[in-house]
Amino acid sequence: MAIPSSIAVCELPLFPLPDVVLFPGRPLPLHIFEYRYRIMMNTILEGDHQFGVLMWDPNKSKAASVGCCAQITKHERLPDDRIMILTVGQQRFKVLHYVREKPYRVGLVEWIDDQVLGGGEDLTGLTTQVKQLLKDVVRLSAKLTEQEINLPEDIPSRPLDLSYWVASNFYGAALEQQSLLEMQDTRTRLEREAEILTSTRNHLAARTVLKDTLEP
Repeated sequence: MAIPSSIAVCELPLFPLPDVVLFPGRPLPLHIFEYRYRIMMNTILEGDHQFGVLMWDPNKSKAASVGCCAQITKHERLPDDRIMILTVGQQRFKVLHYVREKPYRVGLVEWIDDQVLGGGEDLTGLTTQVKQLLKDVVRLSAKLTEQEINLPEDIPSRPLDLSYWVASNFYGAALEQQSLLEMQDTRTRLEREAEILTSTRNHLAARTVLKDTLEP
């Protein structure tokens, strides 16, 4: 369920997750076991099935101010009151302030989108570059690990959707992912992703050359 475009600001239950960044259109499975979040999910399941996911930085003991709304698509209640849920990212938001902290956080949030330039912007070349870099990284990774690794066939073709897809796959780099989530320009996000992928490709290429040199 999409967020109504007419609603710019609203209250949203918030779920901080350590080093987890959710992007629009991307799935996020969750195991809900903590008491306060079981309360939250039970309330949400009686309503619109939506809540906000915020990256929690353990080093700073602080939640990010920009997150992504999650829509619950499936859920299963376990005998001991735990809940298994499957969510998908919806629209991004910025927390304006917290309405309350207990039993769980609720924030007043403002929905945000990428800026759209007048007449649109042709990002075909940049999109093609990012996809080629992805192929290079996968090919080199497969060669290094001697495993069969393939890109999924359903990689998004729209620049905005592709930028979210790529960012969501930068595993283990939550701060970089958070920076990409907060960007409000598709070109800027794709350009940064191209930089990261280029660096990764070059590193893998160097390791591949070394591997080929050392192998008998």
